[in-house]
Amino acid sequence: MMARRLWLLALALLLLWLGGFGWFLRAVQEDAADNSATDAIVVLTGGAERVETGFRLLEEGLAPRLFISGVHPDARLADLARGAGADPARLAGRVELGHAAASTRGNAVEIAAWARTRDITTIRLVTAGYHMPRARSELRRTMPELRVVPHSVTPPRLRDEGAFWRPRNWGLLLSEYCKFLGAEAGLSRFLGGRRT
Repeated sequence: MMARRLWLLALALLLLWLGGFGWFLRAVQEDAADNSATDAIVVLTGGAERVETGFRLLEEGLAPRLFISGVHPDARLADLARGAGADPARLAGRVELGHAAASTRGNAVEIAAWARTRDITTIRLVTAGYHMPRARSELRRTMPELRVVPHSVTPPRLRDEGAFWRPRNWGLLLSEYCKFLGAEAGLSRFLGGRRT
């Protein structure tokens, strides 16, 4: 009788986990549809096309300033601009770089400190779609009063033809889902690790 209860409990937990993963897969595919202006655009480094997207959104006027969190300590705005094919002179005075973060939780702490000193109450967050749920979870925990408008970037490896069938991509999504669950449970402060 006890073994049957444990088996049913394990089955229920597995179904709950799978249902959550289904929700996660839908959430990571959401497109950025909200074009309302925000106080700032915030980019989390660590993936393809994020910085370029942030520069483009700044040029489109969706916010007056841009903050890039988790930049390598040796990188400067001119380096990032050149890499993105942007003119550094057009970005000067509107873009700030954060060099302290080395994880998603660190990004949240860095963003919160930056936003509080500048009275920022709304941001447009630019990161990969698969990373967005965890990034938003960490920001909610660090600065609950901050309104976050998500702007997901789909990396090339997930939009290429046949991407759905690649085991490496499923490994990335499953790993990120587990990290998201850890962030929701408040475990990321104990786990450390690099951002994705």
